[in-house]
Amino acid sequence: MKIGLQFAMPAEFHALPGAKELEPFETISGVPFYHLAPDVVACAGGVGKVNAAMAAEIMCRRQEVDLILSPGVAGCMTDLPTGSLVIASDLVQHDMDTSGIGDPVGMVSTVNQTEFPTWKPERCVEILKELGVSVTTGRVATGDWFAMGGQRAEWIRDTFHPLLLEMEGCATAQVCLRNNVRFAALKSVSDHLFNENQVQEFFDFGQALENLGAVVLPLALALAKETED
Repeated sequence: MKIGLQFAMPAEFHALPGAKELEPFETISGVPFYHLAPDVVACAGGVGKVNAAMAAEIMCRRQEVDLILSPGVAGCMTDLPTGSLVIASDLVQHDMDTSGIGDPVGMVSTVNQTEFPTWKPERCVEILKELGVSVTTGRVATGDWFAMGGQRAEWIRDTFHPLLLEMEGCATAQVCLRNNVRFAALKSVSDHLFNENQVQEFFDFGQALENLGAVVLPLALALAKETED
């Protein structure tokens, strides 16, 4: 399979060994794309759902990938240690709400679903464990909000029961669904929503980036060898 690595922030992409020295082979709509291996391309598409969706559409249509892997840092709803790696089991969009006309909270119109499953999360976990990496699985909630502790975070926790919150993954999953492209997500815990020092924790996320950068490309290379069923 051809794999697309879709990061949000350049800092996440630059966590890959040698990434800072790479030159893009093309730039589309302001998004630079890089060759990492014969069957692996990467980009840093920007923060938030619109940027993620735009980059994902380019990945699907122009780069013609078979699977998009969404690596990045994420806030944690529990006490997983900083730098813990999580393979998303499924994703939701916590800021989608057409419940006023009778839809379930979180349902994404047009595709008409709330939960977006990932491609073979158990196989992704197996690959990482074969690489000697400790990893867990859980739901990831996406929305255009830098998630912080408080009533809104508590509502998201009690409504969707996610392990992690971030700002891009489920938008990419939605684009992949509409393009019949496989989707997977690997996240690294950067901060904890109900920690009073959350903001300071986020801006000191070197360990989260280091742990993420060490495993993203090995996972992508292993996925490239998988069959496409």
